[in-house]
Amino acid sequence: MQSNHFRRTRVAAAIAALALALGAGQAFGAAFALQEQSVSGLGNAYAGGAAAAEDASTVWNNPAGMSRFATAQVVTGINIITPSLKFNNNGSLPAFNQPLGGNGGDAGGSNYVPNMYVVVPINQQFAFGLGIGAPFGLVTEWDDGWMGRYQGIKSDVKTININPALSWKIAPNFSLGVGVDYQQIKATFTSNVNYSGALAQAAQQAAAGGLIPPQSVTPFIQATPGLDSFANINGDDNAWGWDIGAIWDITPDMRVGAHYRSSLKYDIRGNASFDNPTLPPLGPLAPIGASLSAAVNANALYNSGVTSSIELPSITNVSFFGRVAPKWDVMADIQFTNWSTIKDLTFVRTNGVTLQSTPENFKDVWRFSVGTSYYLDNQWKFRAGVAYDQSPVQTVDRTPRLPDANRTWLSLGVQYAWDPKLKFDGGFTYIWGGTPSINQNAGSTAQYGLLSGDFKPTVTIFGLSATYSF
Repeated sequence: MQSNHFRRTRVAAAIAALALALGAGQAFGAAFALQEQSVSGLGNAYAGGAAAAEDASTVWNNPAGMSRFATAQVVTGINIITPSLKFNNNGSLPAFNQPLGGNGGDAGGSNYVPNMYVVVPINQQFAFGLGIGAPFGLVTEWDDGWMGRYQGIKSDVKTININPALSWKIAPNFSLGVGVDYQQIKATFTSNVNYSGALAQAAQQAAAGGLIPPQSVTPFIQATPGLDSFANINGDDNAWGWDIGAIWDITPDMRVGAHYRSSLKYDIRGNASFDNPTLPPLGPLAPIGASLSAAVNANALYNSGVTSSIELPSITNVSFFGRVAPKWDVMADIQFTNWSTIKDLTFVRTNGVTLQSTPENFKDVWRFSVGTSYYLDNQWKFRAGVAYDQSPVQTVDRTPRLPDANRTWLSLGVQYAWDPKLKFDGGFTYIWGGTPSINQNAGSTAQYGLLSGDFKPTVTIFGLSATYSF
């Protein structure tokens, strides 16, 4: 009894530590859904995920797979994701009264996605599982002063998902699984605002209303170039979802699985803050500048609470797993993601005024993957896989916050069994796409500039995990 209690205590402590780590983590993925929920699956490009049930990460991939476990098991892992994202300018235009700016450097950077899973058989028919992971994430950060600064500088989305699940072995060759998802999201978006343009517009309106001399407008605009405000919007929320799956053993060496994970609806609440610049010395125009700056600060670029509603997509997988020879496994997967739930990214101030609304118009997408594993001996297993991952981002609505495109995955992996109870997995993936283009002014070249050119995105992923069976 003391040994069992000690094991449960170690598991609980590990779960608590992982939850804290996930809360601090950052991630990057195609669109912003993260496939990287296990390291064993990484080596096969996540082919066969809903049917493989190779380790406790089946809690995420398909809880029905827990019925295949005879003993309790814990998996802990981490994926280190390093994207590279660079912009090539081709005809961009500056915002009104502003310099164009630079190319933005590399908006990528190393990020991490940890996860942990536990499966505990209850009896021959039922098993319980718990998974903790980060299913959605995004980090892009362009250099200060870059030419797309009015459309986006930093975009940071973090999630943590806690997923208890239960499996039921209805028949010797058929199992069902269900789970509940509690998910938290935190998001931060920064950009510059064309403060010089806002002052110019305020000056023209003031002159038209007889509040300032019309002849002062042009000298005032000429005296206030290159001024930027810095905008920071952040918020958080939590939501509940669910998932359900099934596995059918066609033969002892061949099975298929299907899994559905529901959408999650968020009503994010947070704050918008603006760091507005100080005007340069204006001489005799100083009184006009002070009044116009005060008007812009009070009526447009003022701090307030904000809200934003978003529905993250449902995900459906159908998978195959088969032992085709004594030392060879093959697997395949088709995934459908209902990204069309996201139409726009809109922030509304608490007084009901829309602060910003960016069309997204995501489309539903498919992901296809195939993989194989080779058993060298009782200790070593080698994996490989390829995948084609469609992007929900449409060219007309592409933004520098998420300059995504269709991608191809090439994955390799290895497993080493230290002993029958302890196994270690390593995986590597290289992801590349085309050169997604952009020709976007967010509705106003004067306000946002015109960002025209193309992006070159690539991603490398390294993963390590340990699996212990009790």
